[in-house]
Amino acid sequence: MELRQLEYFVAVAEEANFTRAAERVNISQSGISAQIKALEKEVGAELIDRSSRVARLTVAGTAALVHARRALESSAALRHSVDEVLSLVRGRVAVGMVTACTVTPLFDALAAFHSAYPGVDITLAEANSDELIARVRSGTLDVALVGTAHGPPEGLESLVMITEGLAACVPPGHPLASVSAVTLGEVCAHRVVCLPVGTGIRSVFDDACAAADITADVALAASAPGAVADLAARGLGVAILSRSMAPDFEDRLVPVPISDVPADAVLALTWSPKASTAVRKLATYVSGCVGQGLHNHSHRG
Repeated sequence: MELRQLEYFVAVAEEANFTRAAERVNISQSGISAQIKALEKEVGAELIDRSSRVARLTVAGTAALVHARRALESSAALRHSVDEVLSLVRGRVAVGMVTACTVTPLFDALAAFHSAYPGVDITLAEANSDELIARVRSGTLDVALVGTAHGPPEGLESLVMITEGLAACVPPGHPLASVSAVTLGEVCAHRVVCLPVGTGIRSVFDDACAAADITADVALAASAPGAVADLAARGLGVAILSRSMAPDFEDRLVPVPISDVPADAVLALTWSPKASTAVRKLATYVSGCVGQGLHNHSHRG
């Protein structure tokens, strides 16, 4: 008795038609008929009543169907278990990360995961968040650390690592440097320096401006928070950064919270619902590292 014979038998039983069953399992009608006859010969009973156009189960066929399905389910479970083990023994995980990102928990998790599963090949790619999310959806990346506005990406599984507001960062002596908080309108009365379109922080800023019917004068965009800070320190505009980024540049910029941005910037690890065991295991390592040194980081979302 072969598993493929049981698969063909179940297909005929569920389709009640040899032609449709043959199409379903990608075999000729004569081929599926011959395989089921061979199965019937082995069990010593007719399983399918062929006396009409509708293929009906015999009493023996009805009894056999339950066990055939169980056998196929057990076979699938066996293959899945082996695949899970192999994915942790000699698998591959393609990790994406927002450009110029330094998030200690992610790096700690990658190191711990590699130590536990040295046979898994880890690759790392950098891009902006929109591109990373698209690559996770397409399957060219397994998991990615992304910055978004309005929560993690829909349709993907995610672990939110940071949720925070925006800050305007200005040099000492700037008109905004002496206040405890600013509004979006007050910020946009000046030229601003931002991260590029496609990043979470830029999306939060642009969406807030659109909602408030404010047109921001974006003087320059740079792909790393340090570059944005350097440009602002040279008087080229107000730097728009997340509140956790701002302290990294307090030697040359004064951070001022923006009080009326309705949405927070979100930094999240995200992966497909169909992710491999290796990817899910990596996500548990990241989850375990969240909160341990998360305050000591710089990220670009």
